[in-house]
Amino acid sequence: MKTLLITLALMMQAPVDSLPDLSHPWTLQECMDWALEHNLTVATQTITRERTAVEKNTAEWSWVPDASGSVSQNWNFGRGLGGDNTYEYGNSANTGFTLSSSMPLFDGLATPRRIQLARLNLEAATQDLEKARDDIRVSVAKAYVQVLYNYEIEGVARRQLRIDSLQVARLQGMFDNGKASAADLAQQKASQASSHLTWVQAENNVRSALLDLAQLLDLHVWEGFHIDRPQVELGQVLLSSPDDIFADAVQIRPAIRAEELRLEGTYRSIQIAHAQHLPSLTLSAGLGANYYSTNTVTSFFDQLSNNFSQYVGLRLNVPLFTRFSARNQLRSARLNRVNQEIQLQRVKNNLYKEIVQAWNGAVAAQAKWESAREAQVAAEAAFELQEAKYENGKATFTEFNEARNRLVKAYSDAAQATYEYLFQTHLVEFYRGGALTL
Repeated sequence: MKTLLITLALMMQAPVDSLPDLSHPWTLQECMDWALEHNLTVATQTITRERTAVEKNTAEWSWVPDASGSVSQNWNFGRGLGGDNTYEYGNSANTGFTLSSSMPLFDGLATPRRIQLARLNLEAATQDLEKARDDIRVSVAKAYVQVLYNYEIEGVARRQLRIDSLQVARLQGMFDNGKASAADLAQQKASQASSHLTWVQAENNVRSALLDLAQLLDLHVWEGFHIDRPQVELGQVLLSSPDDIFADAVQIRPAIRAEELRLEGTYRSIQIAHAQHLPSLTLSAGLGANYYSTNTVTSFFDQLSNNFSQYVGLRLNVPLFTRFSARNQLRSARLNRVNQEIQLQRVKNNLYKEIVQAWNGAVAAQAKWESAREAQVAAEAAFELQEAKYENGKATFTEFNEARNRLVKAYSDAAQATYEYLFQTHLVEFYRGGALTL
């Protein structure tokens, strides 16, 4: 518990004491580690789990006998009980000391069921925490891939600008020598300006994507934040069927396990409610001593010794009529079990939908990636031919510009398909227990 409080205190001081190291590009794993350590949703779920652990500890100690002590001081005016256990007339005072203890011997097995329920709740809270961590991992990976995609688009825009700049320089030289018209040069300069605007927009998109990722990581200082750009090598991936993936995922996903544990807990709740119909037996014991002011012969400590008493007792409680409270609590517990069965099925259905969507996305991304690669190769070859023809005066500016635009689009489509394919295939494996890596 002390460790948790220290951790939370450090998180609250994160803006001052826990500044991120932005001197190097962050990998996906570093982004995930930072998010898991600083994300407030994860912190909240951690507190929930610790609170459940405290409740479990309380339940486990409920078997242990309790103990309490008390001291009393009474003043009597008129007729009252004296130190010789007879009633006397006159003002008097007495001091009493007691120490008592009790423990349940039998309560219809409600106590062990409560302990089992508390342990199940702790396991469920642990799974909820792991689900929150998984959600953060997926969100970070998705945002990370978006930054990589925007990096690629920015690179495409930069190449487009470089091509237009080279053409402007070439036409400027030809114009100076009287071999190109002012209209051709103006068209090329307009294309260069358009390419420059596209590049500026692409740079802004990179910054926006980095900001989104930094905010997801709860980075309070993010100027200078940038990420590592791993070498992406893709190939054909053989995907299992959604049913096979679901069969594996339902065994390991924390969201499913948490609801299964809660369903098991509803059976314990039914047993606890049923125990209220059964008798309960309680053992109690105590010590006591008294001092009476009316006894002026015997000293204080001698009176405590003389009036010292002990007792041991058993108390049997048999519920005869509880105004239907026990019956209704049992009915409510059974309804909660049915509701939890529905909740478990709902979570399974949602998981299956997510898997099918991820699988469809992976299949579509794979097909798109293969087509985009072929389109890029064709667009590169067509542009090289059109560029050579344009420079030799055998193609118009419009033809050259169309070929360049087709090449830019092919690069953009290939980049988008690459990162969609990368993310979707890794997401499918993540549902089966794999790690989210690039």
